Amino acid sequence: MNLRTQLKGTGVAIVTPFKKNMLVDFDALGKLIDFIINNKVEYIVTLGTTGETPVLDAVEKEDIINYTFEKVNGRVPIVVGVGGNNTKEVMESLQSLPLEKATAVLSASPYYNKPSQEGIFQHYKYLAEASPKPLILYNVPGRTGSNITADTTLRLTYEVENIAGIKEASGNMIQCMQILKDRPENFLVVSGDDHLTLPLIACGMDGVISVAANCFPASFSEMVRLCLNDNFNAARPLHYKCLQGNNLLFAENNPAGVKAFLFELGLIENVLRLPLAPLSNSIHQQIKDYLKE
Repeated sequence: MNLRTQLKGTGVAIVTPFKKNMLVDFDALGKLIDFIINNKVEYIVTLGTTGETPVLDAVEKEDIINYTFEKVNGRVPIVVGVGGNNTKEVMESLQSLPLEKATAVLSASPYYNKPSQEGIFQHYKYLAEASPKPLILYNVPGRTGSNITADTTLRLTYEVENIAGIKEASGNMIQCMQILKDRPENFLVVSGDDHLTLPLIACGMDGVISVAANCFPASFSEMVRLCLNDNFNAARPLHYKCLQGNNLLFAENNPAGVKAFLFELGLIENVLRLPLAPLSNSIHQQIKDYLKE
């Protein structure tokens, strides 16, 4: 079975809840996992950047992976985020983390270094050869400072075994369409932009790895399913219903927005680790008002 079948629909880039003393809040994580699965999302992505991975240590990452496997208990597939800008270190993580029960690995393009396209190609080629699970590229230029071009994505898909998909968050519709036009039949392409999910599925994407589906799992995943069934007339009202919420989610930074929503829903504490800080009072009040509506 290929990833286009296994990971079709809505994946959730799940947050990492913290207690007020800054330790990982596993009770809240369990509540959040149940909330997301019970509201019919198709799969979970743990340890993505929405999970504040840059401020988690190696032991915490391993504990979160193991807890997530145990709590999900086979109800939905799990994708594990393993990325970074030190290729050798990422490779070592791929070989040491408990990935046996993972469906795939999501790996963000190297940040800050700003490698050339050849450097990006060689980075992913090296990781794909070392990874025990299929590798999903993650292109998010707004965070990494560099773009994976359509040509590089397609070169990786055709030249490197074990590259199985891409989460595309460039916001560049033309680039996305170039990938969709020329991808291999079994290559997964999902949106990394909640705002653009409807039009990107209309272009041929297989779904989304979403931040918004942490807090709007039922309506967002239903919108995605309707789009995948070409029922855009029914999907459009849900898309616009979520639009203002999406704007608030990303008004200051991610995951401060989604953590504020989840706090107001009674699922987690509104705690982030530095250098991230909770939302400003004015944006948080807008979230309260939006939820009342």
